[in-house]
Amino acid sequence: MMNSGKLAGKTLFITGASRGIGKAIALKAAKDGANVVIAAKTADPHPKLPGTIFTAAKEVEEAGGKALPCVVDVRDEGQIQSAVDNAVKKFGGIDILVNNASAVSLSPTLKTDMKRYDLMNNINTRGTFLVSKTCLPHLKKSSNGHILNLSPPLNMDPFWFKDHVAYTIAKYGMSMCAIGMAEEFKSDGVAVNALWPKTTIQTAAISMLMGDDSDKGRKPEIVADAAYVILCRSSRSVTGQFLIDEDVLREAGMTEEQLDKYACIPGNKDLFPDSFLDANNYKSIFKKHSQMKGASQKRMMSTQAGDGGIEGIFTNLKGKLNADIVGATQAIFQFNLTADGKEETYHIDLRNGEGSAGKGKPADKPDATLTMNADNFQKLFAGKLKPTSAFMTGKLKISGNMQKAMKLEKLLSSLKSKA
Repeated sequence: MMNSGKLAGKTLFITGASRGIGKAIALKAAKDGANVVIAAKTADPHPKLPGTIFTAAKEVEEAGGKALPCVVDVRDEGQIQSAVDNAVKKFGGIDILVNNASAVSLSPTLKTDMKRYDLMNNINTRGTFLVSKTCLPHLKKSSNGHILNLSPPLNMDPFWFKDHVAYTIAKYGMSMCAIGMAEEFKSDGVAVNALWPKTTIQTAAISMLMGDDSDKGRKPEIVADAAYVILCRSSRSVTGQFLIDEDVLREAGMTEEQLDKYACIPGNKDLFPDSFLDANNYKSIFKKHSQMKGASQKRMMSTQAGDGGIEGIFTNLKGKLNADIVGATQAIFQFNLTADGKEETYHIDLRNGEGSAGKGKPADKPDATLTMNADNFQKLFAGKLKPTSAFMTGKLKISGNMQKAMKLEKLLSSLKSKA
């Protein structure tokens, strides 16, 4: 999507703009010569996620825009007000607000502690409401004021609630802000819309959650280009809409060939759908993907001569265990692993003696039982998938003592260092 120059001189206030989709939108606007307020928490480098408000500001200016990096936790009213005041002082006003900051935990009800519940709702719903409320007096003065929330269409299919109701509530709160504020500020000429991707988007955060599967989606630029199309429109022409990135770009004249360039793997037609859209399509695509993996999973479970398979992993692990690891862990893990419809059981005993690992159930009752498919197990022990991320995305199911189960990540790092 070529830049038109329509955002030249416009001021965008973007939350969560230090990386990912927020930064991609910032850079797209910067190419027009826009002013960008990078409102995010990351002033110092994150140990696992790249980018800070200052590195993002540098990229915005290198792309042709002007930047104002502001340390903003959207839960903090004082920080928001200060950033808005500084933006108005530096750039003369605010024309566009992009509510991108969000927190995610794909955990079921009984596994969602209230600290995590409050974090998601305070950032997603309350943060969106508060930042919008603070920016609106200035947006009303703009000749083309826009609010764009990165949130999904309201889909009441129970499928989108049953596995992570707390997260769904938090994201839908953002979407309800869009509906309500669109009607409330329609007469003021401020457009309020929601934008959501049709496929998963490969960002650093999603890569942490999905591991190797994150490249089955699209690049953040597709969302940035769709946002650009929306924000260049007259604010009185479209408001109160739930928009999908691919649909916006098709309507703008983009061809199938052009859309294909956004795929992380060019030519891939089996893109992972994002959540909150059509449940049947979502389930059918993931089922197809699982079937494609069937053969490789079956090979991983193989115990034929010359192919260590899953048993080989446990044999290798057994050789690395010692009394120090046992003393530090004090837990027994049981693994129920499936491939091609077949389930087999393995164990790691880090409670007794020098430790042991192998096929079959442990001699004593396990502290935690971990259930997953062989493919993801392979990634787990190769360091390509983290236990916490696997659990959050539903690739790993845990029963028993959760605290001891979470020691697995530390254990794997320890064993990997001994390789």
